Amino acid sequence: MGAHIITQGKSAYFEGVPELTGAPVNATDLRAGAALIIAGVIANGTTEIYNLNHIDRGYENIEEKFKNLGAKIKRVEE
Repeated sequence: MGAHIITQGKSAYFEGVPELTGAPVNATDLRAGAALIIAGVIANGTTEIYNLNHIDRGYENIEEKFKNLGAKIKRVEE
C-alpha cells in the first residue's frame, strides 16, 4: 500500500506517506483486519482484503457500517 515500515525485533517504525495505494492484503487477525479496512478506504485504487473470517468474528456487518459512513466498500464472495 506504499507505507514505509521498518521492523526491529518486537518494534515497528512507521513513516508517513502522502497517500496509500490500494493492494491485495491479508487480515491476519481481528485488529489488523479492521486497520486494513480503514487503510483501504482511504487508499487510492482498489484494496482487496483476504481472510475475512478474522474480521467477521469480531464485527457484525462491518461493510454496512462503513457504507453508512460513506465508504465505497463491498463484499465479494468467491
